[in-house]
Amino acid sequence: MKNSKEKKRENWRSMDTQDRTVFNSILKDLKDHPSVLQMKEYKQHGKTTTYDHCMSVARVSYKLDRLLHSKCDKIALLRGAMLHDLFLYDWHDSNSCTDGLHGYHHADKALKNAREIFNIGKKEADIIYSHMWPLNISRIPKRREAWVVCMADKYVSLRETIHRK
Repeated sequence: MKNSKEKKRENWRSMDTQDRTVFNSILKDLKDHPSVLQMKEYKQHGKTTTYDHCMSVARVSYKLDRLLHSKCDKIALLRGAMLHDLFLYDWHDSNSCTDGLHGYHHADKALKNAREIFNIGKKEADIIYSHMWPLNISRIPKRREAWVVCMADKYVSLRETIHRK
């Protein structure tokens, strides 16, 4: 028998049918796009691909928005989360990331790609541009959607790094 704390934790991690439907309908055009699918070719943290990382960040962002009652624009939130690491190179390869400063520069590459490939708005651009705050100390998120994705990205990245999955 689960106690109330365990039930609350499980509820935070799960999505009901309605949430899954909303989540999947918002991301359906992105999830199967060739440029987004290309993220499956690159590792992000441990054995996690960049595609799986972005999907996890989108899922956690959706759940955090609900948990915090932040009333985010769900379309911008999920699209920005899914595209926040659309840099499309292997950052572990010194030939791809020659300056060794991937953490500082990949948001610029992801934003450039997202603008060229997709019709992103200002909220999505802010999410992508500022997701590496506080490492990029001057890139403070300006919108609630960007704050939620920034927090979700830190949580997911830490989980992937610690568990190496």
